[in-house]
Amino acid sequence: MSQHILIVDDEKNIAISVDYLLRREGYKVSVAHDGEEGLRQIQNSPPDLVLLDIMMPKLNGFQVCEAVRQDPALADVRIVMLTAKGRDAEKEKGLALGADAYITKPFSTRELVSRVKALLEPQAK
Repeated sequence: MSQHILIVDDEKNIAISVDYLLRREGYKVSVAHDGEEGLRQIQNSPPDLVLLDIMMPKLNGFQVCEAVRQDPALADVRIVMLTAKGRDAEKEKGLALGADAYITKPFSTRELVSRVKALLEPQAK
């Protein structure tokens, strides 16, 4: 069974390109275009990993990350912040809220795929 990745990003071009990239790697991919929709999808059908933008309408990525980490039922969901917010303070905040990794845009597709693989491989239960 292929692992499920949810992309939560309001920039449609990024969502489309990352969706294509991850499907090509064999992952099942879903997309949400704002934080509220993303959180709802995570709660209704928890993915293995979330690629989460920070600057989005309705709920920002920090709020979504915090809500996921406060729900014990979602403890196994991996979160990668994928954002243009690259300052150290923002990175520290994302990791402090429970993100497993933090990648800034523009990003290397090779780095993104290797980070995703690294986070998902150890999940043998």
